Amino acid sequence: MKIRNIIIAALLLPGLTACDDLFDPAIENQRDIDAMYQEPTFAQGVIANAYMLLPYSGTPGSDMATDDAVSNVTTNSFSRMATGSWASNNDPLSQWQSRYSAIQYCNIMIENADKVKWADSESLRIMFRDHFLGESYGLRALNMYYLLRAHSGYTAGGTLMGVQIHPVYQDANTDFNIARAPFSDCVKAIVEDCDRALELLQYEDQDIKSNSQVPAKYAAIGADMGEYNRAFGSHLAGKVNGKIVEAIRAQVLLLAASPAYSQQSGYTYEDAAKAAATVLNHIDGVSGMSDNGWTWYDNIQEMNALKREQDPKEIIWRGPKGESNDIEKENYAPSLYGNGLVNPTQNLVDAFPMKNGYPINDAANRGGYDQANPYEGRDPRFAAYIIYNGVKEYGAEKKEIITGTYGQNSDVVNKENGKSTRTGYYLRKMLRSDVNLNPSNSTKVYHYDARIRYTELFLAFAEAANEAYGPMDTRHGYSAYDVVKALRKRAGIGLDNGDAYLEECKNDQIKMRELIRNERRLELCFENQRFYDLRRWDVPFSKLNETARGMEVRKANEQLQYVVLPSVEERKYKEYMYFGPIPYSEIRKWNALEQNKGWE
Repeated sequence: MKIRNIIIAALLLPGLTACDDLFDPAIENQRDIDAMYQEPTFAQGVIANAYMLLPYSGTPGSDMATDDAVSNVTTNSFSRMATGSWASNNDPLSQWQSRYSAIQYCNIMIENADKVKWADSESLRIMFRDHFLGESYGLRALNMYYLLRAHSGYTAGGTLMGVQIHPVYQDANTDFNIARAPFSDCVKAIVEDCDRALELLQYEDQDIKSNSQVPAKYAAIGADMGEYNRAFGSHLAGKVNGKIVEAIRAQVLLLAASPAYSQQSGYTYEDAAKAAATVLNHIDGVSGMSDNGWTWYDNIQEMNALKREQDPKEIIWRGPKGESNDIEKENYAPSLYGNGLVNPTQNLVDAFPMKNGYPINDAANRGGYDQANPYEGRDPRFAAYIIYNGVKEYGAEKKEIITGTYGQNSDVVNKENGKSTRTGYYLRKMLRSDVNLNPSNSTKVYHYDARIRYTELFLAFAEAANEAYGPMDTRHGYSAYDVVKALRKRAGIGLDNGDAYLEECKNDQIKMRELIRNERRLELCFENQRFYDLRRWDVPFSKLNETARGMEVRKANEQLQYVVLPSVEERKYKEYMYFGPIPYSEIRKWNALEQNKGWE
């Protein structure tokens, strides 16, 4: 077996189908796998490949295939997917090749970590081994979770199947023609990997200041402070640790407990609530919620001052901080020299309540919604996440954005194909507001990808606890109601009336369910969650195919008129598309692989 000496070069190869690039005959610049035993730097490169294959995206993608957004480029892969082109040989959401490639690297480390001479000191060797093993189990669990989310589903016979489980490294003699495992077995395997990782990893990688702080199991083998800090210190920031693994476990158990999966998953909402609470209890539950977590992407002072080993209070796991303006180039309005790619829908805009907490469609209009002035008095998250007609002083050049038909530039709705908004709205969330794209004075600013946020875990707990125990149960020290109240309060909702609408919902599990789902929609919008949430909730088919709407603002006699665009983009999913496909190429290649129902 051969693996590449220059590890990163493997990433430049086409996506792997059976991971055969890891054992092709040596051509040049390749080494036997046992080279890692005497070269710890080489061994680290193996798991580094798994990190470079992480599934996270810092830009909205699948959101443009939901009721929350469209793309202003109609040939965009997600637009095509949502309008009838989703197929097993045309799947923008496929995780099959990349996840299994990453799992291969994890398996190499799992099988060989104990053979590597990580250090001359036996105690340090053991600590290094434990950390790399723990990372590998955690990363394998993560990659399996993403495989399940994208490719699990019911077969024609009605069995909920997961994906293939690859527990060991696959070489040239491996039989690749294996069946998918039941969904429940896949979840069990993920949980077991998380448990193994948690036995090996520390909750956080932090420097200690005295030998007395060395964990007992390592002190017993003679490890001291200096050795511990080399193996588990703050220089490992960004690597998988116990906190991250606990969050991954909570994510997969929420998926397994959801209506689309729960009948055959073997896991319940109570399991999911316990897993989420385990994460949240480390920050004392609701009291540890970040006050500015809802604008993490544009907390400018916090981001600029952020050091490598630090995480903002909102963040469980993030990517490295770097200077760029790519996401702004893609999504700023044309007058700010952007391409306006992601266009929020009227559907999403209507989901933001009034500032006093009442929905805009409240039968008694207790929120005071005014159709003639629809953006007045709304949830502050609306203005923080979406650019609408008349927004003032936006961007480094402090411009007013006019999307109405009376505007004078390409910011106007449907003015210029591939530049202008199709819905009357532009994206604001995920973008820094201080970027200048003017070619004469362009700037780049710090960004980072928020891979897992505490807000996601708070919402996971609220959903699971409400379903398992009801809205007000506090057996974990806080309730679903407590979480929702805190999330809305930090956004400025219901401050003047005690959030009367929430109080109305708190004794009704069904009302609270709808409120929690809406809060999740708002808090996690444009973070590639909505597509999967709709499906795991098993929403009515009409909801999957809800037509994307927009808003056209006109001016007559100096008065603005708001006209809903009823059909910006139709959704054309078929009824089996609650679950994604197994790639067509894999089905053709391996007869033991059974496709999900409905897919070819």
